[in-house]
Amino acid sequence: MNDKTLPAQHQDRQPGLEHAMHPEPVYLSDSYRAADKLAGKVAIITGGDSGIGRAVAVHYALEGAKVALVYLDENEDAQKTVDEVTRHGSEAIALAGDVGDAGFCQCVVDAVIAKWGRLDILINNAGEQHPKEDLLELEEADWERTFRTNILAMFQLTKVALRHLQSGASIINTSSVTAYKGNPMLLDYSSTKGAITSFTRSLAINLAPRGIRVNGVAPGPIWTPLIPSTFSADKVAEFGADTPLGRPGQPSEVAPAYVYLASNDASYMTGQMLHVNGGSVVNG
Repeated sequence: MNDKTLPAQHQDRQPGLEHAMHPEPVYLSDSYRAADKLAGKVAIITGGDSGIGRAVAVHYALEGAKVALVYLDENEDAQKTVDEVTRHGSEAIALAGDVGDAGFCQCVVDAVIAKWGRLDILINNAGEQHPKEDLLELEEADWERTFRTNILAMFQLTKVALRHLQSGASIINTSSVTAYKGNPMLLDYSSTKGAITSFTRSLAINLAPRGIRVNGVAPGPIWTPLIPSTFSADKVAEFGADTPLGRPGQPSEVAPAYVYLASNDASYMTGQMLHVNGGSVVNG
């Protein structure tokens, strides 16, 4: 593959920093038209400082929701997202910590209830990955850390949040095209995303009698800080070129799927995955 889609670049820390990317991701399209689809609702968004999380936060603000942004330690990016939510007429709080820690998950939900007195939407979006060309190179500690961040944290935060979610609430989990296609260099990440897909389907059945819908989004190659902080500069330069559309997607092209799934427009949707992936047919 020789197609160049982005300037070559790399960041040495994960999670990556959105303000250090060039070009920075697009988190809101000029063509987006809000319609108060989430008016009065309160949402928690993990990984909410940047990338898909930032885009979802801004779209939710435009639709009338208040948002709690959960992130690790990317304070500058998180503040930018808070500022954007406020600029678009809503309210936000930013909560820094490790979602892999059950105590922190409890603190997140407690803070949201103390601030707004309710919780309507939970977006489990935080994730990490450690590319290796050979399974023998993948350390057990990295494998366990990826599972802790990507799926154990999802279980922990959802369990705490459920005490406050009422009928009509929505849980949306971020899976990945790698759960369906696999990825030879992302063994840990792909495995967690497969678990997330199964967790989403099973939890949807479990919570259907309570009127709580559980769905997911399985993005393809999206231009977020996770990309330059994961891959070499050469691979970043070709990111997304192998999709039928021949380019990576922008967070602004994914966020409307999260709006739809959280809104009443998706009242008959549960246990489903939306595939925003540039044209890859995965039949899942």
